[in-house]
Amino acid sequence: MVSADSVSVFAEGTFEEQTQELVDYATRSSPEDERATALRLFQDIAKPAEGAKPNEKDQERRRNALIFVLDQTKSLGDGSEQEIEGYFNLLFSHLLTLWPTNSSEIKHHISSLLGVLTSPPSEHPSVRYRVISNLFNATPRNSALRLPIYTALLQVAVTNGELETLRLSRKDVEQWLQEWDISSEERSQFLKSIVDAFIQSGQPEAAYNYTLSYVSSLPSSSPEGQSAAIDAIALALRLPSLFDLDPLFKLDAVVSAKDHELFSLLQVFLNSGLPEFYSWLESHPAVLEKYELDRAQLERKIRLLSFASLGFAHVGHDLPYSEVASTLQIDLSQVEKWAIDVIRTGLLSGKLSQTTQSLHVYRSSARTFEREQWEALEKRLIAWKAGLASVLEVVTSAQKRGNGSAVSEVVQQVTQTGESVQVDVA
Repeated sequence: MVSADSVSVFAEGTFEEQTQELVDYATRSSPEDERATALRLFQDIAKPAEGAKPNEKDQERRRNALIFVLDQTKSLGDGSEQEIEGYFNLLFSHLLTLWPTNSSEIKHHISSLLGVLTSPPSEHPSVRYRVISNLFNATPRNSALRLPIYTALLQVAVTNGELETLRLSRKDVEQWLQEWDISSEERSQFLKSIVDAFIQSGQPEAAYNYTLSYVSSLPSSSPEGQSAAIDAIALALRLPSLFDLDPLFKLDAVVSAKDHELFSLLQVFLNSGLPEFYSWLESHPAVLEKYELDRAQLERKIRLLSFASLGFAHVGHDLPYSEVASTLQIDLSQVEKWAIDVIRTGLLSGKLSQTTQSLHVYRSSARTFEREQWEALEKRLIAWKAGLASVLEVVTSAQKRGNGSAVSEVVQQVTQTGESVQVDVA
């Protein structure tokens, strides 16, 4: 959220004096005859008749006077940035004072003003940020007004190519959606506006994070939910550095799309390898172009995921180059290149050995964590426990014999490999 201090340039004087200043500013650039007419009409509305209640006690008259000012507000006005900010701050201050924040009247007026603040031309972007931010911060935390206000802020940021200025975080968004008094449909629409903002700003990775929240906010069997689920699958497959596809399968809308052609491709990337990928391509020749998917990029992704799965089955052991070459359907000479690539992605860590033509795997990511992966993890933990017991026995024995060098060697090996170690101490 953009942080800014409110600047109220027209804050002194009575209500009538303040609104008079507002009208003067709003009509500053109007032709002289139009300006004179506007000022005269304002006086007729805002000035109490003889014997009438003063403005401070006549809320209806004050509302009518402010509505007149609102009707005159069709642009940022002909003033400095300080004047623009002060004008809108004071206008919003009176709005929030004269109408309840949950009333239809204030929603209409706020919407009109936000339209002015987001309309082209987009000069004075910094003051637009500050004005809309000030309004956002001035409204109650649970107010439904915060939804259109922040949506307007997104619009200004995207228009000016400065979305990062907002420093938007999922934590803030989740908190706002819990606080705001809005419908589930409005929550979904707000998440969609964030997704669209990141897409338009060329940040598909950030968009994907909010896409998951957006899809989960929709009824899984609704047309909107199904459409959003397919878009989410396509975006996930399109991102070259996204390898954790399991969260998609946790979404009901995605599971409900199990008969869709992209769902079957997603299953290949979660559970299968190159043979299944090529088989899918033969059965769906036009799908890649339809969803703007790049075949070479998908081939790279499925190879890296297959490499990681192979590594997961060899954690703590040597993985022969020949097995990697067979699984990835590459020449033996390309194995080291792909090993470096998969290590750079963070999917796997290990040590290459040209001498033994193998990769010793220290750690590798599983594409999904189901029963099979839990059982494999259990076996490793049991082996690790047994190895630690053996190490402890050796260390204890070495300590009793005063063999400090042997103790240091054991500790060093445990630290470096993270695997069970067997040491014979004389």
